Amino acid sequence: MGGYLDQAIERLKEFEGSVPWMYLDTVGKVTVGVGSMLSDARMASTLPFAYGARAATLEEVAREFARVSALPKGRAATFYRKANGLRLGEDAIDQRLRGVLEGFEGYLRAHIAEYGGMPDGTKLALLDMVYNLGPGRLFQEYPKLIAAVESGDWRGAAAACARKGPSAARNNWTKEQFAEAAEQFAEAAKQVAIRAEAAVESGSWAWVPVLFAAAGGLALVLARSGRAARSPAE
Repeated sequence: MGGYLDQAIERLKEFEGSVPWMYLDTVGKVTVGVGSMLSDARMASTLPFAYGARAATLEEVAREFARVSALPKGRAATFYRKANGLRLGEDAIDQRLRGVLEGFEGYLRAHIAEYGGMPDGTKLALLDMVYNLGPGRLFQEYPKLIAAVESGDWRGAAAACARKGPSAARNNWTKEQFAEAAEQFAEAAKQVAIRAEAAVESGSWAWVPVLFAAAGGLALVLARSGRAARSPAE
């Protein structure tokens, strides 16, 4: 398995579906691949559509765009499929999806200060949510989630990430990414404490300040992430 962007691509293809021909979405926009909207025939012509092994011409792409545009909106993707019609290869679909994800990730890096240093699972969860919701809805409609993420409260993020619309499986997967991040920090804190204790016992005093500084930082994160697990009565 590749990096987290490769994992994000595979998960989005699983959750959103991947369609290699043009179709209309529920609002009547021509779409292809993993929910990638094509604003006009010119935009569609920038993609490497093909008839089998032969590259489609600009005129052929424009005709297919016009054909699909004239059909009723909101049907199943198979309704728009034309036998032996234009297709977009899987590599091209993945490349386009990667470009979209990189754009969204740039937005997340610009608006969440510590995004770059967050666990891969947290990045996967945020990328899934921003792809599904769009940046505006993510930041406007999920302030508790964003606040939890910004403070390193992964348990709080797990408790605040449920969306209306996506399947239970997709919501559960997103929640699991945040929950696993909390567990990873807990394990890291445990290992730091073990090493610090071993350093003291062995007389390796030079390492003790470094280890305890690391333990202190992890303890702060864990304290934040543990708040969501406590009830008000506690």
